Amino acid sequence: DLSQFSASLKSYENTSDTNLNKRTKSIYTPLELQFIEMKKQYKDAVLCVECGYKYRFFGEDAEIAAKELNIYCHQDHNFMTASIPTHRLFVHVRRLVAKGYKVGVIKQMETAALKAAGENKSSLFSRKLTALYTKSTLIGEDNVNPLLKLDDSVDVEEVTTDVPDNYLLCVCENGENVKDRRKGDILIGIMAIQPTTGEVVFDSFRDCASRLELESRLLRLQPVPVELILPSSLSDQSEKLINSITSMRLRDDRIRIERMGNHHFEYTHAFQLITDFYAKEVPDITGPQKLSVILSLDKPVICALAAVIAYLKEFNLEKMLYNPSNFKRLSSETEYMTINGTTMKNLEILQNQTDMKTKGSLLWVLDHTKTSFGRRRLKKWVTQPLMKSSEINARLDAVSEILLSESSVFGQIQNLLCKLPDIERGLCSVFHKKCSTQEFFLIVSTLSRLDLEIQALVPVIHSHVKTPLLQNTLLEIPELLSPVKHYLKILNEEAAKTGDKTQLFKDLTDFPLISKKKEEILEVLSKIQSHLPEIRKQIRNPSAEYVTVSGQEFLIEVKNSHMSCVPSSWVMVSRATVSPSLHWCPGHAECHAMNVPGAKVLPPSRNPEILFICHFSEHYHPVSKAIGHLATIDCLFSLAQVAKQGDCCRPVVQDNRQEIIIKNGRHPVIDVLLGEQDQYVPNTTNLSGDGERVMIITGPNMGGKSSYIKQVALITVMAQIGSYVPAEESTIGVVDGIFTRMGAADNIYKGRSTFMEELTDTAEIIRKATSRSLVILDELGRGTSTHDGIAIAYATLEHFITDVESLTLFVTHYPSVCELEKIYPEKVGNYHMAFLVNEEESGEQKGSEEEENPEFITFLYQITKGVTARSYGLNVAKLADIPEEILKKAAHKSKELERLVNMKR
Repeated sequence: DLSQFSASLKSYENTSDTNLNKRTKSIYTPLELQFIEMKKQYKDAVLCVECGYKYRFFGEDAEIAAKELNIYCHQDHNFMTASIPTHRLFVHVRRLVAKGYKVGVIKQMETAALKAAGENKSSLFSRKLTALYTKSTLIGEDNVNPLLKLDDSVDVEEVTTDVPDNYLLCVCENGENVKDRRKGDILIGIMAIQPTTGEVVFDSFRDCASRLELESRLLRLQPVPVELILPSSLSDQSEKLINSITSMRLRDDRIRIERMGNHHFEYTHAFQLITDFYAKEVPDITGPQKLSVILSLDKPVICALAAVIAYLKEFNLEKMLYNPSNFKRLSSETEYMTINGTTMKNLEILQNQTDMKTKGSLLWVLDHTKTSFGRRRLKKWVTQPLMKSSEINARLDAVSEILLSESSVFGQIQNLLCKLPDIERGLCSVFHKKCSTQEFFLIVSTLSRLDLEIQALVPVIHSHVKTPLLQNTLLEIPELLSPVKHYLKILNEEAAKTGDKTQLFKDLTDFPLISKKKEEILEVLSKIQSHLPEIRKQIRNPSAEYVTVSGQEFLIEVKNSHMSCVPSSWVMVSRATVSPSLHWCPGHAECHAMNVPGAKVLPPSRNPEILFICHFSEHYHPVSKAIGHLATIDCLFSLAQVAKQGDCCRPVVQDNRQEIIIKNGRHPVIDVLLGEQDQYVPNTTNLSGDGERVMIITGPNMGGKSSYIKQVALITVMAQIGSYVPAEESTIGVVDGIFTRMGAADNIYKGRSTFMEELTDTAEIIRKATSRSLVILDELGRGTSTHDGIAIAYATLEHFITDVESLTLFVTHYPSVCELEKIYPEKVGNYHMAFLVNEEESGEQKGSEEEENPEFITFLYQITKGVTARSYGLNVAKLADIPEEILKKAAHKSKELERLVNMKR
């Protein structure tokens, strides 16, 4: 039981100036004292401490490492300890980070050889924390295969589909008065950052006790943020939502929660921090202008941003917040259709509801992208359908041109996108100076190749590409990428691929500062090389050469038989009885002082490679914009591929028209899943604000009612994304939001019953829907008694008919609700899913006159005018293999109740 040792770590928190462990009465070692000081500063992190050729964990950190990494943990002096080899550091860091830990790496600031030559040779190695990692902040060369290898022939889809979006999300609440807080109504601000791509999004919104708005935004950052920054105290409703989301994650893929003191989220503190950050720390004369942009945001957003800045400073990643013009609002009611979290789940827009995977979702049907950054852009398009017909038709024009054009230019452009590495993530790791030379060269060479190849196509693009969206996007890319090829000329390809930093640059004429640093290093290297003949004479070995062992450079191997020749001023690094002893010459200390490539610690200010990357990073924003254009092109090609499959049509999308007209439409997902062997039964829809705008749909269970209403909603979403739709004809008046109430499920974490969930969703729709919305209500009122259920369903639907005036699809099993057609004949139509009763089969099963048998039906899946008074639930019971005797009793009881009702009437 390792827990008995955890007390040993607790004692360091109360360590006084004496070096005594109060629990064991033993003396702390110098290394343990050093660890204690570090741990006091980073209490919430698992610390890996470099000790020679391995990294060690101490105390509770060692117990965590033993459990999560499956390594051995044992008592050593005052602490439990465990260790890993240096070359496996990031393998284990990634494993700990995936399990939700914050991991700190503490490195030695001097090599054994350099220390041996110094004045403090007998003291402890100086160490300091060089890096902190969490799930959202693992970037660049520290990350798992952020880009394809240079000569990798693996299909890009195999690599990139598994790379998740690592959002860091900060939530800030502002309950304006006690009454609102008690009701659960609250103003919420969020800030979401994806450090691996540089994306920054924010939003502020008023939310009710159900926290549906917050849940919608969490779902939009699909799958969910991997890391949350929260105040130490949140409202109960928000805590319940956070708990329900975090509890669903597997042990190996936990969501990490960082709690910060409430004072970090107070406006006065946030205002001061943000003012200091943008007015003083941002290295730009436009700092004050940027500050004014930030201070125009809502107060909860400013408070969330301040907390994010404070947090990212720990990781040296605050640079991505320097430019507020890159901040994007997550949801804009004027720009994008409203699709809340409930609708996203019910319509299975990003993932199916069976196993929560992408297959079977709308995104899966539309995603034929070739690049990772294109896939990320398409996901945004799918969750944010457009609201302006001009923008929708611009996309549809582009898709139509790709689909119908006979020019070869589109094939050439699509070929450029194939096998591209994830240059968006790679560019971000360059921006944060966390890339290897191999990765940097891959980014620069890929961008340069794209620039040249698109530049070569410019005349053809001018003559053959007609639509403005395609032409402007393609022609802008070479302009934005033009600075990149200059950097490629300077880099030495072979040196970059092998990681040889000494030969990395070919020509530094335009970079005098970097050139000067390189010359200084070469001068020191030259001195060391010129010293070699003298060394050979001293140790009487004419063939002696410098060797590098475990990262320590310029060591000299001396045979044991020549030990008497070694000058007394030399320092022995290691000694062996059989193999040659290794020595290090103190005259080379200046080499380490100059930080030659390969030395243990390389401060950025004196590292030519880092200076070069910093210079390249000045072009981050135009290059990032070019990658965004490539993502847009990839998405348009993807939508063109959708249009090629099956019988699809270009929808007519119009502003200021309240209508959804679909001729022989098909469910986009089921149609693809069925394939060619099974044909999906098409259905027609005619909803219009001037005429019939409400459809009341009845019919047998499993008759296709839910599939039909989802089909109408998904076709509307596809049309406003700018995609072709699976129908013969389609006319869509721009819809401002789709609101759904479907399914039956309780929510234990939120403490709500099935019926409470049903009515909470309905109340939210009543509050938010407008006359331009599409509202879908599936079996409202079924969670309570028949009379109450009918009453709620009837009153709610009448409210949508008379007050909201939205386009509405209302599925019900209550015949009484269908009477609304008589009251509002011009606005309401009764429909049912057609079926045939198999009278022969039912008749054959009748034994005696007294014995009742259930009726069996054949589904036709066709939407038809009129009402069906029965739902034929016993038919579904038979399909579900309910025992025969129960079915017969149920059929008898059903007939009995039916006779009773008819008699009362």
